[in-house]
Amino acid sequence: MPVRYIRVDPTVNLFAPAVRAFGTIAIVGRVTAPAPTPPASASASAKKSAAADAAAAVPPTPVAFTSPDKAEETFPGELGKALTLVFRQSPGPTLVYGVPVDATAPDWKGALSVVAGLNVQLVVLANTPIDATSKTPDGPIGLLSAHVTSVSETGADGMERMGVAMLPKGSTDPKVILSNERMVYIAHNSEEDAAVAVTGTIAGYEPFVSLLLKQVNIESPPFNPTDIDTLNGPTEVSGSGPTGAGVNWLTSPALIPGNGVYMGEGYTGNPGSPKKYIDVCRFIDHLSFLLKAQLIGSIGNVRISRSGLRALVAQMEAVLSPFADAGVLNSFEIVVPVLALLDKDPATLTTDEASRIHTAEVQRLVQVLAAVEYAGAVHRISIDLKFE
Repeated sequence: MPVRYIRVDPTVNLFAPAVRAFGTIAIVGRVTAPAPTPPASASASAKKSAAADAAAAVPPTPVAFTSPDKAEETFPGELGKALTLVFRQSPGPTLVYGVPVDATAPDWKGALSVVAGLNVQLVVLANTPIDATSKTPDGPIGLLSAHVTSVSETGADGMERMGVAMLPKGSTDPKVILSNERMVYIAHNSEEDAAVAVTGTIAGYEPFVSLLLKQVNIESPPFNPTDIDTLNGPTEVSGSGPTGAGVNWLTSPALIPGNGVYMGEGYTGNPGSPKKYIDVCRFIDHLSFLLKAQLIGSIGNVRISRSGLRALVAQMEAVLSPFADAGVLNSFEIVVPVLALLDKDPATLTTDEASRIHTAEVQRLVQVLAAVEYAGAVHRISIDLKFE
């Protein structure tokens, strides 16, 4: 008797891969473009026009880099140095876009408009500290803060991002920052571009990894305890959690062997936000994308029925369960209100419940609620010693 094989085509793919980088960077920076030299006999207006042409000769065209090779040759100036530094981090980024602006008349706004269309998760401006001038609405850091908020909230799915900026060298005043949970601020004592170095460090870790005590390959003498109290807030005591004022700092802990430089904290730029830590903000972005990418195939295919909606729940569980198994999530809960009604005996439905089912079927709209309990990493350990 011949063997017959039956092929079953599943209507639900529980393990459809969703691909999204978690550490792609866009660096906007000044480049030095050689200006055309007008003849000595040229008029003053011609020389002025030549200078203007030179300023406009640097279009903000992004170039992708997977290594620092030819970075400074491609973009001489601050951008090229930043690209070299960002790849010096270990672990570091795998893909970085360099977006040039003119050295003398940088068009930050135009460059960030270009960055809005790039699939990146981190944005930084090369060698641009935050101060009273740069944080104005039209200043470079002010524009960066507005950019990461606008694109994350109103841009396309998967375009959520965070910005990174540094305080001036040696500054310990946390009041200088623009409060924004999508910004990361770093205090430092370095001659190098601390913001770019920290951006490279962030990009090297998965979104749910805390940035506390992660190494930054940069030279930066440590702050003294008084400076750290100023940056972090003096109210933090044994038994209390991290306080923070929205600014991180670079440190060299004595208990860690060697002479490395490390992140002193992992705060976002809004200490009052529920997303107080960098990993929380990044992980929510990442998880949101994974869920959306998993469910997009269900639209137009899954039926508003008990079996159809259970398949929808199964797809979401396929995304969330690995994070729970790995300890990233303590727990999660998925609720589909109309599914709870469909599970009931039709004879027991109230008029309102039957109407809600009918409305979902007519409007073809299903509400799905997902609640996750994120298992954050330890940031403080309190030890009490008792001798008897």
